[in-house]
Amino acid sequence: MAAPLAYALIATDLDGTLLRCDDTVSDRSRRALAAAREGGARHLVVTGRPAPRVRPLLEELDYDGLAVCGQGAQLYDAGTGRMEWSVTLDRQLAEVALGKIEAEVGQVFAAVDQDGVDGLTLIEPGYEMPHPTLPAVRVPRRDVLWEEPISKVLLRHPALADDELAAVARGAVESLATVTMSGPGTVELQPCGVTKATGLALAAERMGIGAARTIAFGDMPNDIPMFAWAAHGVAMANAHQELKAVADELTASNEEDGIAAVLERLLAAR
Repeated sequence: MAAPLAYALIATDLDGTLLRCDDTVSDRSRRALAAAREGGARHLVVTGRPAPRVRPLLEELDYDGLAVCGQGAQLYDAGTGRMEWSVTLDRQLAEVALGKIEAEVGQVFAAVDQDGVDGLTLIEPGYEMPHPTLPAVRVPRRDVLWEEPISKVLLRHPALADDELAAVARGAVESLATVTMSGPGTVELQPCGVTKATGLALAAERMGIGAARTIAFGDMPNDIPMFAWAAHGVAMANAHQELKAVADELTASNEEDGIAAVLERLLAAR
């Protein structure tokens, strides 16, 4: 009987990591994940996407376990279709935080992800979705964004680069919210203290697996807390420099099956 895989939990981001640019998962990556599962490991999706925006992908992957969604604010059970745990961003604090940011950099354009398994992504006038395949509902005024509970706020600035906007936002909002950058054109405000690491830790606890037996894959600064929690963090070749700087290992890009390359090596080493 083959020895077990070195890691019991494989935590993967989706966009820019497991997913290729066309939102698909390669056959090679599917085979590697299936082989890892046969070797006794569990696969956990840890994504910035809210649960409603990730459900079609999980179905396409035949994924039926827990998934950490919304930058760690949601723990979704793909097998039952239920939200196991969620935390919302206080809407009054979100408005105040947005005002503080605009006092520093001028007008920004905002969107929100509503809470719940059927929550919508609402975008105010002027906001353009950075990921065109994700559905969104345009609303006529900003105040409509706050009408229902939300898990996070997404920000775009007409001139500032993402790194600049994120840096200003962190200084402006302080403890009102957690600021993260999860992809091109995607600076986000989420509940204070909530990160991918908090969601990953909660999911791992429910699975009975500790950080010492977890390997994590990612590509953006929002994956830094996840790398800090896991025993081994692997950054994709296409990853942001901030994540590469703290990674334990670099692999090939998402287009070149970087996750599969690492898992195949680990499987061969058993």
